[in-house]
Amino acid sequence: MNRIVIEKYRNPIDRHAPADLVLMACATLLACATGCQTFGSSDSKQRFFPPLPFTAAAAAEKAAAEEAEQPVRETEGRSKRSTGTNRFGSNHLVGFVTGKTTEDLSKAKELYREADGIFREAMNAPEEERADEFVRAAKLFKKATKEAPGSAIHQDALFMQGESYFFADDLNNARDAFENLQKEFPRNRHTDRAASRLFSISKYWIDIDKSGNESWYTLNFFDDKRPMRDAASHAVRVLDQIRYDDPTGKLADDATMAAAAEYIRRKDYERADEFLTDLRETFSDSDHLFLAHLLGIRCKLEVYAGPLYSERMLEEADSLVKQTRRRFPDKLKEQKYADMVARAAAEIDYHKAEKLAFRAGIREKQHEYGAASELYRKLLRDHPSAPQAEQARTTLAQIEDLPTSPDRPLAFMTKVFPSAKQSAPLVTVENQQSSEGTSEENETTSSGSIFR
Repeated sequence: MNRIVIEKYRNPIDRHAPADLVLMACATLLACATGCQTFGSSDSKQRFFPPLPFTAAAAAEKAAAEEAEQPVRETEGRSKRSTGTNRFGSNHLVGFVTGKTTEDLSKAKELYREADGIFREAMNAPEEERADEFVRAAKLFKKATKEAPGSAIHQDALFMQGESYFFADDLNNARDAFENLQKEFPRNRHTDRAASRLFSISKYWIDIDKSGNESWYTLNFFDDKRPMRDAASHAVRVLDQIRYDDPTGKLADDATMAAAAEYIRRKDYERADEFLTDLRETFSDSDHLFLAHLLGIRCKLEVYAGPLYSERMLEEADSLVKQTRRRFPDKLKEQKYADMVARAAAEIDYHKAEKLAFRAGIREKQHEYGAASELYRKLLRDHPSAPQAEQARTTLAQIEDLPTSPDRPLAFMTKVFPSAKQSAPLVTVENQQSSEGTSEENETTSSGSIFR
């Protein structure tokens, strides 16, 4: 609670902070500076504050006594304290209060070497001891990241932390470490390898969902190899994060294709179409480009909801069929691919004819036979081989001689109650010429009368 108070009201001059909380923050800060970490007796193990990144007052006095016995160490210690480079000096106090951690490269290197040694030993350790050794190495790598934030050691330690958890089969912590690396150090030297590990983790979680051993209502509290629930959704999120972290990376198009395939497996064709469209527009040289066209056609046809709804998806699918035939003629030499595209084109043609027939039927029910005839003629012109074409010919022959517009039962009401606003006359070429001729005659007449 006191740490929360310090973080929330770190600036005691803040006029928005309540006065009692400011006083509490000052008292807490003073207690931290003096090394007051316990309450009650000195032997009590109950802590009032969490462990601080600097030594207590007793430890500082003991160090000062040792320095007094050795003049050389005393001189070095004074110079370090005067420049503010002592690890347990004022820099760590200021860093704790401001939230900025100081850098200790020597300590970070020492922890990294120790963790690396444990990691190498764990590779050759017995199988029953291997996981524990990798976890121990991961914890040391994590400590190394805190000792030198923002440095090259921080990058390497973050990556090795993820590697240690990965080989310990703790995939949740491994994912967090690799994602933190990509977030804190974009374009780092481990980007491709970290993306490869994340891709493997997501593929494993998708395989778990495919196996059918996971139910949507079950919660996982004991298996570190999978999330608490819904492994497939976590896998897709990881794949999307790979694309976001490095859009031009080696695995960006693979992650996009894998995410689209997972959405297709889950029958979420709209989301799958978004990923496939992104792949076609962003990764023009991808190995998955032809497959993205084929699956994109299928997804758009699945998203199309019928004649009651917009035909935008049909238009996009038709455009994608034409684009596929134009861009991949060599691929379509294989009969199976040519048949797939031909079936998709026939399905698009059927749905467009169905849409026209549906609209014409509505016009026919409203006795708007002129509009219905036009729609039937368009159907016969654009889709002559569709199943709806024969019915369109029959209906068109029946309504061809009928009135183009329906009779209005209340049309006489316009004569009884005419509109008060007079409509503007229709201007035509003939009217304009006649008006010009009339004006010329009037001018001639008027001029003649003047001269008379």
